[in-house]
Amino acid sequence: MTGAFLPLVAALALQLEPVPGAPFASPTGPIRARAATGCELVMMDAVGTVLARAEAPAGEVDLAKLLPAIRQAPRAVRVQAVVAGQPKDAPLVVVPLDGRPTIRTMQDTRPDGKTKFTRVIGWGDRLIDPSNAAHQEAQRSWAKEDPAPRSGFRVELDMDVVFETTAGRMRFAMRPDCAPNTARNFVELAARGFYDGTIIHRVVPKGRAGKPFVIQGGDPTATGDGGPGYDIALEPSALQHDFGVISMARNDWPDSAGSQWFVALTREETARLDGQYCAYGEAVEGTEAILAAERGEIADTETGRPKLPVTVTRAFAQPAKAWVPGSGRAEPRIVRPEAAK
Repeated sequence: MTGAFLPLVAALALQLEPVPGAPFASPTGPIRARAATGCELVMMDAVGTVLARAEAPAGEVDLAKLLPAIRQAPRAVRVQAVVAGQPKDAPLVVVPLDGRPTIRTMQDTRPDGKTKFTRVIGWGDRLIDPSNAAHQEAQRSWAKEDPAPRSGFRVELDMDVVFETTAGRMRFAMRPDCAPNTARNFVELAARGFYDGTIIHRVVPKGRAGKPFVIQGGDPTATGDGGPGYDIALEPSALQHDFGVISMARNDWPDSAGSQWFVALTREETARLDGQYCAYGEAVEGTEAILAAERGEIADTETGRPKLPVTVTRAFAQPAKAWVPGSGRAEPRIVRPEAAK
């Protein structure tokens, strides 16, 4: 995980923005932001439910003072500026700095009956599948989870990531409520040009159930083995894999992701990835580009290497669109067309 959290976009005339040089807040200190003009601040959860409202003057404000409920938020929330009754510009994302629960794993066997792999079976004191007898047995030997204190908050502008590709444009909205550090890592890599010129090196048009599985990219070596030179910790994302959901590829060990991403193609094939791989965003644009990558001719069926790989010619981050109080983001996640099912 990168650690600098440098500005990701050039200075813009935004209604609400983080205070430059102050992306972090202590557990009890001010959560600082800056409003261009007087406005209403609306705190929302991941689906746009309004959690709190407050009037804010122009200039620097303390979000924790205006919106006290923000300190008790169990996960990332968005704070949207509303001017004259209209949401204006991208919201801010306020991320609680909470420690990751202890990851619980066990060795399992793939459907071939031979290949062993590391399965994530729980987080902290909680099982992912409480009905699994083998997992219940493993749980009995777990040391009790020690509670981790909240270390403070991170304040950042809500950002989308855009891929301009040889198959068309894809745009991904981030889900910091599910995987804040993974989403931030992806935004930073895209903003700093890491993905420019990379290819979709793996396409699996047919999975175990005979339905489309994933398209995968993000490797600067184009071999399937490259990365950014560091690994990031798996987060316990609750975002389900489905068409258009973007998630992190990794090796067998759960904390081995870095830059390689994959986009799920059908729920039927990718539901088994829930809890095992970290989903952190969803496409709000790019249905045809994703389907074009999926339909490319495969040169090597064992590795999924396309004959003519789709290239990400340019990737960048841009401020998300304003959220509407009560309904959230105006652009829903894309869905797989009926004709492509």
